[in-house]
Amino acid sequence: MTLPPTLDPVYSNMIQVAYKEDEFTFIFLHQIPGANQARGKAIVTISPSHAKNLLAVLQRTMDEYEGKFRKIENPQDKQQIENVTSMRGYS
Repeated sequence: MTLPPTLDPVYSNMIQVAYKEDEFTFIFLHQIPGANQARGKAIVTISPSHAKNLLAVLQRTMDEYEGKFRKIENPQDKQQIENVTSMRGYS
């Protein structure tokens, strides 16, 4: 894999996921602490089959992480749960 030297890292603490029949779109945002606003950082669109593969890779990677470091508890904080939004059938 080759990454261009001009590619900047992106920090995101909020995500919106939109989908329709032929694609999933992930909108990565940075929510500004103490403010009710978020800044878009990146938009990534992939096919449904790539989304399914991503789900499997994330699960495997999370299992490996928890085996090496610690179990991550599901968020109990309502704010953390709301940091992931799903939009179906967008146009």
